[in-house]
Amino acid sequence: MKNYGRTSVYEFLGDRVVYRNLVPADPRLPPLAEIRPQVGIAPGVTPRKSDPEYARVITHLLRQARGGPIERLLYVGDTRLNDGVAFVNVCRAGGWPGLAFIGAERDEPAQVEIVQGDETLYLANRWAALDDFDRYGREGDFPVDGRTAVIVDLDKTALGARGRNDHVIDQARVEAVRRTVGDLLGGDFDAAVFQSAYDCLNQPEFHPFTRDNQDYLAYVCLILGSGLYRLEPLAAEVRTGKLKTFAQFIAGVEARAGELPVNLREIHGDIYAYVQQGDPTPFKAFRFNEYRATIERMGGAEGKAVAGLLENVILVTQEVRALALDWRARGALLFGLSDKPDEASVPTDELAALGYRPIHRAETCAVGG
Repeated sequence: MKNYGRTSVYEFLGDRVVYRNLVPADPRLPPLAEIRPQVGIAPGVTPRKSDPEYARVITHLLRQARGGPIERLLYVGDTRLNDGVAFVNVCRAGGWPGLAFIGAERDEPAQVEIVQGDETLYLANRWAALDDFDRYGREGDFPVDGRTAVIVDLDKTALGARGRNDHVIDQARVEAVRRTVGDLLGGDFDAAVFQSAYDCLNQPEFHPFTRDNQDYLAYVCLILGSGLYRLEPLAAEVRTGKLKTFAQFIAGVEARAGELPVNLREIHGDIYAYVQQGDPTPFKAFRFNEYRATIERMGGAEGKAVAGLLENVILVTQEVRALALDWRARGALLFGLSDKPDEASVPTDELAALGYRPIHRAETCAVGG
């Protein structure tokens, strides 16, 4: 592994990036609110990455960004399920053949699995396999040129490569939950109680309850920290099916909101209102802290030891960076996707005035083979 110095995702993607709210960072591209009629998405609905409706939005934006014909799609991501489904959906929405690299670094012998079809998946357990993936495309009559669109996933692909550096992204999120809950509970915050609740409810066993939504998890940890509910009875109710959904839980808190301290009653009211509106990111204070915690973990210095960077800094994945720059030089359109909420990815106006940048523009080191 080598430290290739400081850069940002902006170097190879520019502002052709969308976060969860589907508002492109490039002001020349239309936000979801403007194109709902063209893509058939009702007001108030913001599709998630694996939804077919999401693919219609991305296809529309790719065509707008290219301003000319697109004949094929390349995709680079880190999860077979989420990225694989998003890739297939975009290909089918656009009517394009596609080739996707799904990568992760794993402690096992290097291997590649190729699942062929109209939308071919190239599954690798080394990020270094990206060069072989590019060669596979060229040899398979899948050229990268001015009629090729390339989608690059940001989270745990272009930034914080899965299996190599992704744990630092997770650390930022956990720190944001801890900071938010701690600030709201003040002197009543018990770090051990918080950690126990977070570690328990963050497991796949509880995903049907939390919907694997970190906003929901952070809110549950806050309510547990307040003493209104206790972890053991709550976990038991989820396991037995008595408590099935987060909606049930927050409705129960609403019924007992008068028992909460005044400041928690106010934050609960805000979150409850966002949930009723269908906002998948209702805990805004947590996500603002996640942005800060993420930015605090980006940076590093040229020449700094790689081991320390990998352990403590969210890094650009050099293999993704190098190939993306090469593809762009061959004429391909590059476009970045992130399922991270905008509140956790873009600074508030106050922070922007102080020089803070969106995640894709924040400088950090690039590390790779």
